[in-house]
Amino acid sequence: MAGRIEDYALIGDMQTAALVCRDGTVDWLCLPRFDSHAVFAGLLGTEEHGFWRLGPAHASDAEPPAASRRRYRGDSLVLESEWDTPRGTVRVTDFMPPRDGAPQLIRIVEGVSGRVPMRSALRMRFSYGRVVPWVHKHEGRTVAVAGPDSVWFDTEAETYGKSLTTYADFTVAPGDRIAFTISWEPSHKEPPALPEPEQSLQATEDFWRDWVEHCTYHGPYREAVIRSLITLKALTYAPTGGIVAAPTTSLPEHIGGVRNWDYRYTWLRDAAITLSSLLRTGYRDEARAWREWLLRAVAGDPENLQIMYGIAGERELGEAELEWLPGYENSAPVRVGNGAAHQLQLDVYGEVTEALHLAHMTGLARNDYASLLQLKLIRYLEDHWDEPDEGIWEVRGPRRHFVHSKVMAWVAVDRTIKLIESGDADGPLEKWRELRDDIHRDVCEKGYDKERNTFTQSYGSKELDASLLLIPQMGFLPPDDKRVIGTIEAIQRELSTPDGFILRYPTSGAEEGVDGLPGDEGAFLACSFWMADDLAMIGRVDEARKLFEKLLSLRNDLGLLAEEWDPVLKRQVGNFPQAFSHVPLIDTALRLTASGAYGG
Repeated sequence: MAGRIEDYALIGDMQTAALVCRDGTVDWLCLPRFDSHAVFAGLLGTEEHGFWRLGPAHASDAEPPAASRRRYRGDSLVLESEWDTPRGTVRVTDFMPPRDGAPQLIRIVEGVSGRVPMRSALRMRFSYGRVVPWVHKHEGRTVAVAGPDSVWFDTEAETYGKSLTTYADFTVAPGDRIAFTISWEPSHKEPPALPEPEQSLQATEDFWRDWVEHCTYHGPYREAVIRSLITLKALTYAPTGGIVAAPTTSLPEHIGGVRNWDYRYTWLRDAAITLSSLLRTGYRDEARAWREWLLRAVAGDPENLQIMYGIAGERELGEAELEWLPGYENSAPVRVGNGAAHQLQLDVYGEVTEALHLAHMTGLARNDYASLLQLKLIRYLEDHWDEPDEGIWEVRGPRRHFVHSKVMAWVAVDRTIKLIESGDADGPLEKWRELRDDIHRDVCEKGYDKERNTFTQSYGSKELDASLLLIPQMGFLPPDDKRVIGTIEAIQRELSTPDGFILRYPTSGAEEGVDGLPGDEGAFLACSFWMADDLAMIGRVDEARKLFEKLLSLRNDLGLLAEEWDPVLKRQVGNFPQAFSHVPLIDTALRLTASGAYGG
């Protein structure tokens, strides 16, 4: 049985990622890319769907013991797990080296004290647990083959097969180091090179140490910021610069529910805000790579801008259900692909334009096509900003005039006007200033409830929406505007959980809510960080700091956050780890640091 979501650690090589549970089980790994089929899919099913457990040997009828402690080695993605057993202490180091050949997952067992019996149990299942591969020996190496895929298993330990699983039983004493590696290669190619675990470990540590040194943030929340930055870097697909929203699919927003989506793609919104956080903390190379990815993905067709693409810019992300997987804690269906890819979400134009604007303002070398793209996006918005859309939350109900979408259309026009005013682009300045004023007036007239002194989710509605918290952050209205303060206070009253965290919008357990889906969801962590940010902006800095530090306490022991927090079950829910949670963590830390609002 899979662990709780917060029981998992992330390791990765910036092309794919694995989740390692506290008991030493790898329950999720897609090879060779984030969006490839899973080789280990036990996270969304059972052990029959693939896993790799490495830890102290235990009785067959007992649950495998959880590590006594675990940590990342310094500022890296190298995971160390230690078990204290009656026979001694043992350490397992897990990592995926940044790739210059075949993708590898390396696990090194080290004896610390005593003599500890250990067991490796490796059950590879291709195609999300559906296909049992042909496992055999090839020149002394173990290889599993099915269709286009082959996974090679290398270790000095003696192995044997039983019940379609590859085992190794061995004992470690102080100073012993035994390595295990799996490597992926297309099945029609020659075997991958033999792994060099110790050299790869050193190279991986060096990579992360060197990367972290570029961080320009040195404030009181540095530990949380650095861990979030490393997580965002791990979610970047290095060959193209695309950034996935999360490395998982179908981890539920409500345990046992149907709100289960595939996040292994590049949402323009998520990637744009990730880019902004990286830029604000000194990471220009990632910003440049993402801008190039964007230009390739959008190509010459900005009028048909999608809200998300594949990590190499693919447009077709057809959604399907994997009926053979029961889902995480029986949360079905398990989905791959994402049918929201072709929704109309007008806010995306604002997020992309804001990211390009920030890149320009922080000195990223000018790219003429990026400026041309920005102008084309505004020409599209000229004709479409006043249409209803599906909005930031990808509702599967009817389209509406979402206030946040209109605000972000305003942002797109505003930032493009600034680009023209700077002399770095040409465009109909007066015409677009009028357009900016028209959008602003429309939102303030149709999206604002005078009686309650709050903006609403959509024109004519009474519902609130936490995306309204971005109004002051985007500069649509100043923080001291009474309408902004009223909106913040209304969201606190109507969308807060008893713990003070923020819901995206009311679902209220309705049979079918505003988003066209049944059931509830947890508190949305990004929205809760936005609330802390807004409270700081309106001068309630102590309250902002307390909320922020309360949010930090929700991270797991390794500093990782999923998409949401279940206020009833008191656990993380949703895909994990989630870029859309770690980005506002960074942004709020920067704001609180600038305001001096932090504890001693």
